[in-house]
Amino acid sequence: MPARLRPADAAAVAEALARWRSGDADRADLRVLVKHFLALLELRAPGRSVEVRVPPYAAVQVVEGVRHTRGTPPAVVETDAGTLIGLATGELAWVDAEAAGLLRASGERADLSPYLPLG
Repeated sequence: MPARLRPADAAAVAEALARWRSGDADRADLRVLVKHFLALLELRAPGRSVEVRVPPYAAVQVVEGVRHTRGTPPAVVETDAGTLIGLATGELAWVDAEAAGLLRASGERADLSPYLPLG
């Protein structure tokens, strides 16, 4: 079983977020932010019915409901790092990201808007 993600140090998040907002974020910054925000999502929406994927950085299972154990989960959300960060910070609305094709959400409970923004 993979290790649970943990929220990152507040200073590291603030620094990475500042670089992301200025357009100077590198892969290390994106990795810190994605893992941090996915860890917060796990805390806010515990469960295993929706798999949230942000390749190549991480994936988590969240939201109460039917437990996923193997194969394709009943609900999947897939997006890129920048979209996840925008959603997590409130700089991007779920409905806007979905309309622009910035994320793919399929299955029951795949709408994560009730849990966003994260912090």
